[in-house]
Amino acid sequence: MAEKAITLAAVTGAHGVTGEVRLKLFGEGLEGLRSHKSFNGGALTLAKLRDDNKGGAIARFAEIADRNAAEAMRGTVLTIPRSALPPLEDGEYYHADLIGLAAVSDSGDTLGRVVAVENFGAGDVLELERPDGRKFMVPMRAEAVPEWNEARLVIAAAFAE
Repeated sequence: MAEKAITLAAVTGAHGVTGEVRLKLFGEGLEGLRSHKSFNGGALTLAKLRDDNKGGAIARFAEIADRNAAEAMRGTVLTIPRSALPPLEDGEYYHADLIGLAAVSDSGDTLGRVVAVENFGAGDVLELERPDGRKFMVPMRAEAVPEWNEARLVIAAAFAE
């Protein structure tokens, strides 16, 4: 099985005429992206990266020589293998590791799967989809999610609607 690809940014268009691209950043932003030199399984090699002062970045890749090639990159996501991310401390998680996990209640009932992790400013919130397609949200806090691992998460019954 192939290792999970983690998306760090997406190309939103060309910048200038020399092959630079504009990036929308995800995750830890510019510094998180800067710590990696190769993306998309080695297909893109980062040559230069700078802040665009608008919450994104401007990048130059060795494989992109001109504006036409940069424009053709629009919509391309920049990925790295999950193993390239820094190790986590106890209690920490990457959103990508939670998405797709099976969810069960603390009484053992099947609740569905995690389909998204949102953050509206007060902390992470898991969006879960039940087997019947209905969705509900649960805060990613100890009282709501007392345990999780690489195979499943346990949701306290009081938060399972």
